[in-house]
Amino acid sequence: MPEIETLRLRLRHFTLDDFDDLLRIYTDTEIMKYLSPRTAEQTQNSLCNHIRQWQEHNLGMWAVVDKATGKMIGRCGLGFLADTPEVELGYVFDKSYWNMGLATEAAQATLKYGFWEAKLEQIVAIAHPENIASVRVIEKVGMKYQKHTRYYSHDVVYYTLPRAEWQPNDSLYVLH
Repeated sequence: MPEIETLRLRLRHFTLDDFDDLLRIYTDTEIMKYLSPRTAEQTQNSLCNHIRQWQEHNLGMWAVVDKATGKMIGRCGLGFLADTPEVELGYVFDKSYWNMGLATEAAQATLKYGFWEAKLEQIVAIAHPENIASVRVIEKVGMKYQKHTRYYSHDVVYYTLPRAEWQPNDSLYVLH
């Protein structure tokens, strides 16, 4: 299964050993403000889903590891947008790693994987309109605003990036 290295990050597949790190992130109310904090049981289910999605679809969420420390600092990857065939970019990072450009770095690598390896024709992203940091990442990686809509029982902004409009950044990606 593929892993990705960027300048500062390693994106690798989740294992069941990642439960404690994922729980630390998923139970933090500030980190999960726009995604809803999760219980231990919900985190375990999410972890199993992250692992299963790769096995079934050759895409999914990666555990994002800070190369300098070896610490898992979040997750980033691709998943299916609820009740649609569309593939969505998603990410969440430990708050001590916010405002460092790491979400953008991981998102760019994820888009490259989605277009080059998974051969997707389009990738979408959604965010709460108030989540300015997430919207900024979505726009920095080249996604274009399409509409306000509802997913997961929330009002969101919806962005798309067709493969034909994607501008790769070759320096940010090494596939293993």
